[in-house]
Amino acid sequence: MQTADSRPVSALTIAGSDSGGGAGIQADLKAFAAHGVHGLSAIAALTAQNTRGVTAVHVPPVAFLRAQLDALFDDFRIGAVKLGMLANAEVIHTVADALEHYRAQGHAPPVVLDPVMVATSGARLLDPDALQALRTRLLPMAALITPNIPEAEWLLERRIDSAAQADAALEALRARGAKAVLLKGGHLPVPGPMVDRYGDSERLARFVQERLDLEGHGTGCTLASAVAANLCLGLPLLAACEAAAAYVHGALQHASRPGLGHASVLDHFWSRRG
Repeated sequence: MQTADSRPVSALTIAGSDSGGGAGIQADLKAFAAHGVHGLSAIAALTAQNTRGVTAVHVPPVAFLRAQLDALFDDFRIGAVKLGMLANAEVIHTVADALEHYRAQGHAPPVVLDPVMVATSGARLLDPDALQALRTRLLPMAALITPNIPEAEWLLERRIDSAAQADAALEALRARGAKAVLLKGGHLPVPGPMVDRYGDSERLARFVQERLDLEGHGTGCTLASAVAANLCLGLPLLAACEAAAAYVHGALQHASRPGLGHASVLDHFWSRRG
């Protein structure tokens, strides 16, 4: 999408790097590319990771993270920002400060927040003291948050075990300051198809997909990035979420297992092959 500004719209991911290539920055950039959107990245954390798990995490100095963000906002036309693994409170405050600074200068792309807390393997990716910073700084800033059921439980400090509780959780997250919520249903322990719940100030929607018998790796990262890419392409938020949910389901259907672990890595480019 182009206007009088000749630069194409770019999507920015601020997240952690997955050395195994299935999640994080790597999944985000593949999702952007699959949608035909130029991808930018600011790396907030490094992980030593494969399909079997996370063995180490390194958080670079926040001054370097801010330098990455300043370089990107100084040069590119950013149409949407996706936030992923931010690791600790200092990183969260650095990102929030930078986004507030650029909003004050007139650069206010919509923010899609994937509140990454635990990897597919079970490794914790967010320090316990960072949860309150995420709630108070990032939740109100986001145009959309995309938690899965365990992440919603952490944010709300309560269990979600049924469809009714998931419906109530969506509204509770909005009451905490989220402008719109896409609550992913893959972890909900109920039979039948998988249901992702969407809600904003005006609408409620459900995206229903066949539940697949596999352990997907990078699904949350990919979903949030696909939403951000669709926003860059000019789709309204609800349509961006619906298209992203269908895209991720297709990527899961075409997933493979390139490593020795049980996790299946999504095929981000399935839709471009026809």
